[in-house]
Amino acid sequence: MGARVRPLTDRKFERTPQRLAHGKYLVEGVLGCFDCHSQLASGELKAGEAPAFTDRGAGRIVIQKGNFLLAAPNITSDTDTGAGTWTDDQFARAIREGVGHDGRTLFPMMPYEDFRYLSDEDLASVIVYMRSLPPIHNELPKPRIPFPLSRLINSAPQPIERAVTVDDSNAVVRGRYLTEVGGCKYCHAPTDKANRPLPGMDFAGGKQIDKFPAVSANITPEATGISYYDEALFIRALRTGHVGARPLNPPMPWWNFRNMTDDDLKAIFAYLRTVKPVHHRVDNEERATKM
Repeated sequence: MGARVRPLTDRKFERTPQRLAHGKYLVEGVLGCFDCHSQLASGELKAGEAPAFTDRGAGRIVIQKGNFLLAAPNITSDTDTGAGTWTDDQFARAIREGVGHDGRTLFPMMPYEDFRYLSDEDLASVIVYMRSLPPIHNELPKPRIPFPLSRLINSAPQPIERAVTVDDSNAVVRGRYLTEVGGCKYCHAPTDKANRPLPGMDFAGGKQIDKFPAVSANITPEATGISYYDEALFIRALRTGHVGARPLNPPMPWWNFRNMTDDDLKAIFAYLRTVKPVHHRVDNEERATKM
């Protein structure tokens, strides 16, 4: 069974200075696109240290193990190896719906299941900014996804055939939107063996991402979470990669969140104060346990 795919349209997003600036803010901030679509200069991530990336947008191989090969594509304006020939709607469909410019299902490591919440205007801004990236010639191998995983991922794409808007009426609502498109719940929720989020454990931490040794933190407003945080501490942690003397462990992408405005970081914190407190002790020196 193939993925559900909507037909492409001829829509084009007007290039404006406002969209260019806002797209840069989103891509280099809450969306963190260059973490995958660039070269990692240092080759590894270290706690409390911001990684250096080169060839922004040119993509790289992110998985190469046995018969499994996955590359984040070149999304610069290069016409031979990048996205220079993609239409605006091909870009849009890939970002929010998980269908590549060539019609294939994108592996869900590309967080289109989070990006589907992007408003139409934010999506337009992201694409306008992507179009501005200078061309970099970087040919990458085609993906090799072993069976049955190659079939199972076809259930992930979901067509979007309605307007998507964002409500900025108050900080809590704005914060919820930012946590959705930023994938906060995906990383900060424990999962079962099938990688399905455990019911009632939203934002409670304890999930191991890829092969990183540390698991995600409980960020609910509970004693085993971040109830002791205030707004200033939250912002300082995401600006510096440290909570006091303790460094934040990768892959927590604080180096992207530090590019966000104080108002947006305050909005995320305001929303997190409203989520259900979950008693879940997460200690990276021991196995996470629900108490």
